[in-house]
Amino acid sequence: MITTVLLAASIWGLMAQQDAQYTQYMYNTIAVNPAYAGSRGVLSISALHRSQWVGLDGAPTTQTLNIHSLVSERVGLGLSVVNDEIGNGTNQDTYFDAIFSYTIPVSPTDKLSFGVKAGGHLLNIDFNQLRNFDPSATQAGTTNIDKKFSPNFGAGVYYHTEKFYAGLSVPNFLKTEHFDVSDSGSSFIAEERMNWYLISGYIFDLNPYLKLKPAILFKAVAGAPLQADLSATFLLNKKLSLGAAYRWDAAISALVGFQLNEKLMLGLAYDREITELGNMAFNDGSFEIFLRYELLTSYKKVLTPRFF
Repeated sequence: MITTVLLAASIWGLMAQQDAQYTQYMYNTIAVNPAYAGSRGVLSISALHRSQWVGLDGAPTTQTLNIHSLVSERVGLGLSVVNDEIGNGTNQDTYFDAIFSYTIPVSPTDKLSFGVKAGGHLLNIDFNQLRNFDPSATQAGTTNIDKKFSPNFGAGVYYHTEKFYAGLSVPNFLKTEHFDVSDSGSSFIAEERMNWYLISGYIFDLNPYLKLKPAILFKAVAGAPLQADLSATFLLNKKLSLGAAYRWDAAISALVGFQLNEKLMLGLAYDREITELGNMAFNDGSFEIFLRYELLTSYKKVLTPRFF
């Protein structure tokens, strides 16, 4: 049974490559919108690890590393690296991008940022990692891929105030096909498609010590259902955040964050599938751990914990 699920998941990954999935997207915004670069006004370094469907052998894992900072009053620069793997090394995608943003003040507190990113994608596919893989039974022309490079670029727009933000982005514009048509005329294609992201959130001050932030993320891609993530998080005394999230018809999540000091934040998330996959004995849910470290810059003299 597990072998069958793994094989199906690997084939799905080859036929319809999509962007990595995050539950703590509200803390990992630059991974989906380049216009976010520099918006925090400090040098921000963040890392995230996601283990999906823990207990399922060969399930997806994702790691991200993001660095960005404001380098002038209006210009932000950043670097993003994402590694996504499924099938114990059967399919591995590594994305790396340089990011540029430009911010226009529209009022003393409101800002509109435009961002672009450019970089590339390395694809590794090793069919020999699949259990019971039989090369003689596969389609003609299906061979391993070793660090195949594909260039790409993305763009986004991000509007933010002290309590509200909204952004629209396409992290990768180019549609890349990794397998050519075989001599027999058939094709077996690994393909990246454009993913559209719409994000938004607002902060409510419930009292001097308690804040509430609802947030939404919509993700649209051709050939797949619309993904909607809805979350609500409380921030207590600017130190402890507790929240819950719902991924439409897919999963429910619990989130907790700790502002360990003015520079260091730790975030944890747990997802439980509400589909048939979530009821299987070998699936213990999905876990994320997020760590962010920030340094003051000449453009921000005082660093206070922020919700976004």
